[in-house]
Amino acid sequence: MKSSAPRQNGTRPMRGIRRIDLASVQPASSEIARDINRDIILELIRFKQPLARADLSRLSGLRPSTVSKIVEQLVQENWVQEGAVIKAARGRPSTMLSVNSAMVTFALDLRPDRAILAVVDLSGRFLSRETIPTYSDLARTVAQIGKRMRALREEHSTKSFEGVGVSLPGRMHPVTQRVLLAPNMKWHDFDLKSALEEESGLQVEIDNDANVCLISELWYGRLEGVKNVVLVAVAEGVGAAILAGGHMQSGYNGLAGEFGHVSVDPAGPQCQCGQNGCWEMVSSSRAAIRYYNAGGRKKVQNIYELLRQMEDGDALAKEAVTEQARALGRGLRMVTATLSPELILVVGDITAAWDLCGPIIEREMSASMLAGDPPQLRAAGDAELARLSGGAAMLMQRHAGYHRSTHERAMPIPA
Repeated sequence: MKSSAPRQNGTRPMRGIRRIDLASVQPASSEIARDINRDIILELIRFKQPLARADLSRLSGLRPSTVSKIVEQLVQENWVQEGAVIKAARGRPSTMLSVNSAMVTFALDLRPDRAILAVVDLSGRFLSRETIPTYSDLARTVAQIGKRMRALREEHSTKSFEGVGVSLPGRMHPVTQRVLLAPNMKWHDFDLKSALEEESGLQVEIDNDANVCLISELWYGRLEGVKNVVLVAVAEGVGAAILAGGHMQSGYNGLAGEFGHVSVDPAGPQCQCGQNGCWEMVSSSRAAIRYYNAGGRKKVQNIYELLRQMEDGDALAKEAVTEQARALGRGLRMVTATLSPELILVVGDITAAWDLCGPIIEREMSASMLAGDPPQLRAAGDAELARLSGGAAMLMQRHAGYHRSTHERAMPIPA
């Protein structure tokens, strides 16, 4: 990951951190693998900071001279900073290393009714987090986001902003990052990347919200040793991110994982994509709201109201959420039959009622297996937090020229 001159518009090519599985990595020594060794060192520092060069050599298996060269490069590029000098009982004093606390990113989570903007550092700490209203006029929305970004840069004037990582409930072209499909956002032909770069003066990276949530799981080491995972994101719609053989998959045109737009009931309600009875129309948060509001009682406006009604003992609210969980579990047959993952993660509003919904989803999924044992099923937690932390991680992972055409992430050299 080499430094390069700033671009004329004020942005610059991104350097970044590739995801390395420390549990199974084997360091490479060839010139071709130099960057992989660099990222192993950076991952070790991020996960085990503070630590000394000698610790890095011991943990990575790389020669001390190789570690020293890599560390000097990371310090020069401002990814790593030197700290306290520790005097040992024997030998030379050691300078402790940690990731640069002054390096931060913007993370932007775009939803149909709002935008959440955060400032996140390399260790995943949130320095700021706020909600911004969105408008039908997309240029006005981007201008408002740009205004808040400028204000936050002034508030954090001692920090170095590396770019903007954006999570969007839609699919982007893997090369151009133009929005290809965002039926719940209606942003099909809007060049979001260019507009945000012009407003912020920073490099902007955009990905689907499910992909971003999966990157968050990888980034924070919660998937060590697991190579075949599907993350299902449940919100206004339903989408999926795919980790197959240790590599994230975007497909030929960036649309891989759109199980939510596969019809499961041709007689069902019309989806925003134009088809009838898509999986997300029976298993999303919108579906649960529709089930409840069809009961003739007082209407709820959003999933949070519905969940509060359920907590207050509303039997109809509980049945609506239960039906959503059943539909979600039944639809997982598409995932298990096509991808055969070892783990399925669910992230989104439904996880707030996981004690009720988890067993229902698992039961429906297990009943629809073609053969063999069902995959593990797990809730991935707070969706908004995952989208923001994953957006920051995605930005740090990507840099100019590195598998930009396929969205692959660096994975371990087989042991």
